[in-house]
Parts: sequence; structure tokens; C-alpha cells
Amino acid sequence: MKLLLIEDDKESAKYLMKGLREQGYVIDHCDNGKDGLFLAASEKYDAMIIDRMVPEVDGITIIQTLRAAGNETPMIILTALDKVEERVKGLKSGADDYLAKPYSFTELLARLEAITRRKAGEKAVTKLTCGELEMDLLTRSVIRSGKVIELQAREFALLEYMMRNCGTVVTRTMLLEHVWDYNFDPQTNVIDVHISRLRQKIDKGFEKTMIQTLRGAGYKLVV
Repeated sequence: MKLLLIEDDKESAKYLMKGLREQGYVIDHCDNGKDGLFLAASEKYDAMIIDRMVPEVDGITIIQTLRAAGNETPMIILTALDKVEERVKGLKSGADDYLAKPYSFTELLARLEAITRRKAGEKAVTKLTCGELEMDLLTRSVIRSGKVIELQAREFALLEYMMRNCGTVVTRTMLLEHVWDYNFDPQTNVIDVHISRLRQKIDKGFEKTMIQTLRGAGYKLVV
């Protein structure tokens, strides 16, 4: 899942990005509203976390501008302004949720998951299936032919993306964009290492291999 974080406090941003990345999220970060508004309008995100008092363009204005332009991405406001009238103002601006500082990181995660589920409504996808491979996004569990497969956070994010594109070639660039951050060198072997680990867990012990490498093109999860 790809998130946009608009937060000008360096320590808060560092703390959030570390925690979210450990959970498998891909994060774009900017420390002012002007750049944040540009990214929000030009890139596709699964959710946004926006500080209320960022410089240049404040969080409320960012949300109002995006909503007026038809952007329906789920958004959470983070702020030290916790009075009722401030919360009401934030929610009326178009935010999906409002979290006052200081906050619990686990609560932020829960709220993040909640607003992304609500955005999808009744059509929310909680389970992915690709042949005999099944993934439960709520319990974060993976099963192949009845066998439970234990995955690390990044391995889970990698497999989730491949399952969402089951039968379709995914390039290294696509994986770097959706599963890793842009600060990785495109020539790095981090993808190859994780694909190799994923193969050991997904394909080892089974007659048919599901993860294919297409030389010069990318990878494909096949039924």
C-alpha cells in the first residue's frame, strides 16, 4: 500500500515512516503543504496522512482543494489542535479521520486500515486468490493448498502486489514503486533477493512453481 505523508516535524515524520515501512507500506514524504498538494494531485495513493499545521499550504486547505478536484483518497489529519471545534472543522473539510497528538502508533495503524476499508465499502477486498494460493489481508495470513506460509512484512507486501496482478508481468520498476521506496537503486539486487526468499516459501515442496522470472521483462505469478 502506498501512502503520502505530509508532516513538517522531522522527528515525527522519521518515527512514522520507520514504523509504517516496517509494516510493509511504501511512503512518499514532504515537509510542506505546497509540495504535498502537488504530489497528492499528481500521484496515486491508497491513503494520505496530513499534519494540520504544515507550512505554505495548511492541511485543511490541502484536503479541501483535493476534494474539490474530485480526489477521493482516504485522508487522516494529525494535529495538536484537539478541541471539538477543530475536529469538526477537520472532518467537514473532507478528512476521513482526525487523530490528535500525541497519539499511539498502533491506533494510527488501526485508523488507517479502517478508512481504507470504508473507502472500498461493500466491495472491499479482504482476500486474494491466485490458483491454489490464498491470502487473507485482514489476518495477514497466506495458505497454499492447505499449507500455512509464514512471511515477513516485505515478503507479504511483495506477494500481495503480485497476487493483485496474478497472471500479469510485473516489472522491477513496478515493484520498486509499489513495494519499495524510490530511494533504492533500480540496479540493486534487493528485488532478486526477496523473490528468491519468496520462492523458497511459496514454491518449495510443490510440484508446480508459481513465481516465474521473465528475463528482461520482470516476474509473473501464474496459476
